[in-house]
Amino acid sequence: MAITKSAKKAIRQSVSRKEHNVAYKNKIKALVKQARAFVAAKKNSDAKKLLPDIYAAFDKAAKVGIIKKNNASRHKSRLTKLIDKKI
Repeated sequence: MAITKSAKKAIRQSVSRKEHNVAYKNKIKALVKQARAFVAAKKNSDAKKLLPDIYAAFDKAAKVGIIKKNNASRHKSRLTKLIDKKI
């Protein structure tokens, strides 16, 4: 357990940052899962409509440092390829 005042503050900060980071990750996961479900159900037009929201979520997460820029780019590319392939 933290003893010093600064260590206690660091714990508080890490907890609040974790909540913030998890919110970004959960949004990304939900959108990707929804897009994959559309592709599985052969509703590619619906999946294509989700792409701008997915791109925005990945770009924002990369911008604030939740994930790395190349990680976001890779995921966006693979998802787009998956949606285009099933047409």
